[in-house]
Amino acid sequence: MEALLTLDNLFTLVMLIFLQIVLGFDNLLYISIESKRVRPDKQSYVRKLGLGLAILFRIILLFVILKAVDLFQSQLFSIDISGLLTGSFNGHSLIVLLGGLFITYVAIKEIKLMLTVEEIDKVNGNGKTRSVAMAITMIVIMNLVFSFDSILSAMALTKIFTLMATAVIISGILMIVMADSVAEFLKKNRMYEVLGLFILLIVGVMLLSEGGHLAHLHLLGQPVEAMTKTTFYFVIITLVIVDVIQSRYRKKLLAQKAREIGSA
Repeated sequence: MEALLTLDNLFTLVMLIFLQIVLGFDNLLYISIESKRVRPDKQSYVRKLGLGLAILFRIILLFVILKAVDLFQSQLFSIDISGLLTGSFNGHSLIVLLGGLFITYVAIKEIKLMLTVEEIDKVNGNGKTRSVAMAITMIVIMNLVFSFDSILSAMALTKIFTLMATAVIISGILMIVMADSVAEFLKKNRMYEVLGLFILLIVGVMLLSEGGHLAHLHLLGQPVEAMTKTTFYFVIITLVIVDVIQSRYRKKLLAQKAREIGSA
């Protein structure tokens, strides 16, 4: 135990917690969206219980990956459709690809719902509700999707299970604390819901590109390259800046229109 309490391990623990929080922010966006599907009085309960269970399953997943990391890297099968699609899949690439597909599907479904629903309030949980059990299950599943990539990233810093498990627990508790605040912010600032959904969509695209790269996919003879984290964060920052500028410009236009109507 004393060997773990070294300056190097404490620094690694801080880095692991920071990594888990940064990679978990997108998860908070999804949790806020998913929790709106249940009755308003159960939404906070769903967020906290869903994250609590997700912490438990994430630690179990961490243990499994550490014990079976070689199995995830072993080739499972390959495909070769001459001139169209070639690739070699292992457990890692399949999980990342399926996770990317799932996140992309969820984001597109929510964006479509936002555009097609007749009453905006129905998008925010006041229409057709979802059961508490189903919402919690979806939160746990999505958390595990995000967990796999973050755990593999954490393994690049250390192989000590205790450090990684501690980071998962601490970051999970911080996410539980922040979950209600993020959900409340999106509720009060409805215009940022679109931004959140497109961030989720980009996360899905990033995972698809990463999974394709891991599987050495070639589409029409061209290799699938993974989106770098630097590119991902640059795109997110650009989206946020555009959204802020567009919001201010819209307010300016509305104010100008109001003055024109008032002077007419």
